[in-house]
Amino acid sequence: MSLAAHAESLETLRLGVDRLRGDPSVPPRASVVVPVNAQADLENVLAIVGDITRYEGPSAFELVLVINNYPDDHPPRELETYAGAGIQTVGVPAAWRTGEVVSFTARIPGARAAGSEFLIHFDADCRLPNPTALLDWYVSRLEEGAAAAYTRVGYYDLRPLWSVRARIAVHHGARWAKRNILRIPTIRGSNYAIGRSLFLSLYDQGLLMDDLNVGPTVKAKGGAVAYSRDGDLQVLTSGRKFQGGWLKLIRYLGYRLGYNVRMIPAADRKRKARYHREPMR
Repeated sequence: MSLAAHAESLETLRLGVDRLRGDPSVPPRASVVVPVNAQADLENVLAIVGDITRYEGPSAFELVLVINNYPDDHPPRELETYAGAGIQTVGVPAAWRTGEVVSFTARIPGARAAGSEFLIHFDADCRLPNPTALLDWYVSRLEEGAAAAYTRVGYYDLRPLWSVRARIAVHHGARWAKRNILRIPTIRGSNYAIGRSLFLSLYDQGLLMDDLNVGPTVKAKGGAVAYSRDGDLQVLTSGRKFQGGWLKLIRYLGYRLGYNVRMIPAADRKRKARYHREPMR
C-alpha cells in the first residue's frame, strides 16, 4: 500500500471511529473490547473494526483494542497508529497468567481501561453482519437488568468438507443441549456482553479464568443471562483452522469434552493441570 493510500485508509478509520464514539465529553453507552494478538491479528482486526464502525443507531460506543503478545522492547507501531485514529489502545507485551486462558486474560486490561459500565466482547477474527441490531440488543438487555448476554455464533471461511460440516453440527448440537437441557449459559469469547463491575469483581475473586466459565459463574451468583438466536444478531468467527478429517474430528470431540469438564465449573482457585500451566490461545 502506498503512503497516500495508507494515510487515506487511516483517515477513513478515524472518521468512522469518531462517528461511533460521538461526543467525547459524554461517557460511551458501552465499551467494545477486542484482544489483538500482535503476532497474527494486527491487520485482521481492521475487518471487525470496520464492521463496528458501520453502526447506525443512536448510541455512542468506545472501541478498545488490547494489543498483546509482543517483545517488551519492540512494541508494534499499531499501538500508536490505531490510537491516532481515535481507538483506545492498550499494550500488554505478555498477557498470559498461570491458570488462565491467555485470550481471556487479554480482555482484563481492556475492561479496566473501559469508560463504560457495559462491556461487549468480540475476538479479532469476528465479523458482524448486522452491527446496529447486535450492539443495540446488547445495550438494551444490560439496561433492562441482565447481568450478561450473548447471541448465536456462526462461522465463515469453512472448508467444504463433510468432516468439517459434521464438526460444526456437533458443536451447535452440544451448545444447544448445554443451553436448553442442562441450563448452562454457553457464552464464548467471540461474542458476549457483561457489566464491567461484575466482570472485574468475579475476575479479581479468582472465579474467572476463561470466557467459557463466565456464563455459569454469573448464573451461580444469581445474575440473569440473556440469549438470542435471532439471525440478525449472529456473530461470525473464522473457521480457517478447521482442517477437516474424521480422525481429527474424533480427537477434537475428546478435547472439547475435557475442556468443558475443566473450564465450565466456577472455581475459587486457579487450575493446576498441565492444560493451565502453559500459554493457550
